[in-house]
Amino acid sequence: MMTPIPSVTPTKPGSCAKPLPGIFADIVDEEGRPVETPDGGGYLVIKRPWPSMLRTIWGDNERYVRTYWEKFDNRFYVAGDSARRDKDGYYWIMGRIDDVLNVAGHRLGTMEIESALVAHPLVAEAAVVSRPHEIKGESVFAYVVLNVPRPEGAAAARLIDELRRWVGEQLSPIAKPDDIRLTDNLPKTRSGKIMRRLLRSIARGEEITQDMSTLENPAILEQLRGGGAPPAPPTKRAAPAKRRAPANKAGAAKKTGTAKRTRAVKKTSAAKTRTIGKAAARSKPKKAKTAAKRGKPVTRSKPGKRSKPMKRKVVAAKKRRMAVKAPRRKPRGKN
Repeated sequence: MMTPIPSVTPTKPGSCAKPLPGIFADIVDEEGRPVETPDGGGYLVIKRPWPSMLRTIWGDNERYVRTYWEKFDNRFYVAGDSARRDKDGYYWIMGRIDDVLNVAGHRLGTMEIESALVAHPLVAEAAVVSRPHEIKGESVFAYVVLNVPRPEGAAAARLIDELRRWVGEQLSPIAKPDDIRLTDNLPKTRSGKIMRRLLRSIARGEEITQDMSTLENPAILEQLRGGGAPPAPPTKRAAPAKRRAPANKAGAAKKTGTAKRTRAVKKTSAAKTRTIGKAAARSKPKKAKTAAKRGKPVTRSKPGKRSKPMKRKVVAAKKRRMAVKAPRRKPRGKN
């Protein structure tokens, strides 16, 4: 629905370009008013229907209306994403609406803050969630995985201050995380998806009551709460190696295999001999009948001696066409 047209639309890295022909997209604020200032962010909406649009949710039409239409009194189709539009009219998707933080009246996307943190040369991965704040309403809480050994003490405090300044330079001072927690890993499912609900519960100091059966490494939760390194997973003992058979048994096995192969070869050759004999027996009556038709005596080979192959005589075929005499023509003028 929003993508550059090949060889027509110039592209910008990170932007989904402009809507396709027939798609009327817009960015509106909380009141549903269009955001016309360049780089102004808001809700991404579709103002008119389009072919193949979603019309309902099977068995739950109320949820469909509540999710995609009720936000702005059924005037716009809400895509569920926050976006901004630059001066050239290009759209930039900032993240999902439910992942937007309201920090002191400023709407910040978690994806933007995570991208700013990952842009630091020492950061390998980051996850950002919200935390209640008495003055600002919500504050930014970030979990950071480094691509170097995790520092501790004063070195960790210096790195956290550096990351906060880095985010302020990349985005805005209002986007600086209030809390940054360094960790060795993030809670993920076995398919690699970050379990943000666990991060949100830990950041708010709540007790985790959600299902954790799909969590890949449950031991990381203690470290995320601010504890020490998680205990190493128990290593499995290697299975004892199988003992080799004694030399005499191995030799006996070899002999047995050789004997089996020899018997198999003998059986095969005997079967071939019987097959050849049956074929020869079947061919003898045919040869006798052919010789009788031609009026030749049948020669039988003596036992134990091979008969010489019979030479086939080529008999010239007789012409069976009857000579047809051309009818004589009567001379002209005579009856």
